[in-house]
Amino acid sequence: MSLDGNHVRHRVFSGARRAPILPVFILTIFIGTAILAPWIAPHPSTAVNLSQSLRPPAWQGGTMDHILGTDKLGRDILSRVVYGSRVSLVVAALAIGISGVIGVTLGTLAGYRRSWTELLVMQLVDIGLSVPMILLALLFAVLWGPQFSNLLLVIVLTQWALYARQAHAETLSLKERDYVLAARALGGSQARLLIVHIFPNLVNSMIILATLQIAQVVLIEASLSFLGVGIPPPTPAWGLMIADGRGLLVQAWWVSTMPGVALSLIVLSANMVGDSIRDYLDPTLRHR
Repeated sequence: MSLDGNHVRHRVFSGARRAPILPVFILTIFIGTAILAPWIAPHPSTAVNLSQSLRPPAWQGGTMDHILGTDKLGRDILSRVVYGSRVSLVVAALAIGISGVIGVTLGTLAGYRRSWTELLVMQLVDIGLSVPMILLALLFAVLWGPQFSNLLLVIVLTQWALYARQAHAETLSLKERDYVLAARALGGSQARLLIVHIFPNLVNSMIILATLQIAQVVLIEASLSFLGVGIPPPTPAWGLMIADGRGLLVQAWWVSTMPGVALSLIVLSANMVGDSIRDYLDPTLRHR
C-alpha cells in the first residue's frame, strides 16, 4: 500500500514540476482582468482628456493617476490595456468555439460518410485554407466597414478548416477500430456511432488544437486591428493601440510598448500552456 501511495505522490509531484506554472498564472491574470475590467480599470477606457495628453508612466516622471501614462488623446493606457484584454479574449473564445463546432461537425461527417459528403467538405476545407485572411478582411471592411462581427466572421471562415481537417483524418482511422465495427454489427445507428464511439475519441486532439489556437487568434485580431480592418476605434484593442503609437515611439514609447508587452505575454503564455496540454494528453509524449 505504501508503494502505491509513493507512486501516486511521485506522479503528482512530477506532473506539478512539468506544469507551466508561470504561463498559467499569467493567463489567469489576463482572464481575471478581462472579467473584472470595469472594477479594475482606474479610468473609463474611452475618456478623452487633452490636458493629460502623452503623460509619461509614473516611474518616468508621470503621476500615479496614470501609472502607465496616457496616449495623444489623454486616455489612460492602463485602462485601455485592461479593457483590451477583454476584447482579445472574447474574440478568441468566440472564434475558437464557433470554428471548432463547425469544423469538428463537418470533418467528422466527411470522414465517416465518405462519398460526396467527403468530397464537398474537403473541397471547402481547401478553399478555407487557401483564402488570404488579410484580403478577406479588407474586402469585408470595404463592404461593411470595420466592425466586431466582420472580424469574427473572417477568423471563423479561415480557421474552421483546421478543425475539419484534423477531425476528418482521425475519423477515417477511428471508424475502422474494432469497437466501432462491433457496435455497427450490433445494429448501432449512425448517430449513435458518431456521438458515443467516435466523437469522444476526438476530444483530446480538439482540445490541444483549440489551446494552441488561442495565441494565433489573439495575434490575428491584433494584426487586423493594427491594419484598421478589425476592431474599430475608439474600442481599446491592443492592435489598434499599437497602431496609434507607432508614430510616437521616440516621443512617447509607452503608447505602443504597453499593449505590445501585454500581447507578447499572453501569446507566449498561451503557447506554453498549449504545448503542456498537448504533452499531457498525448500518451506517447507523456510517457517520454
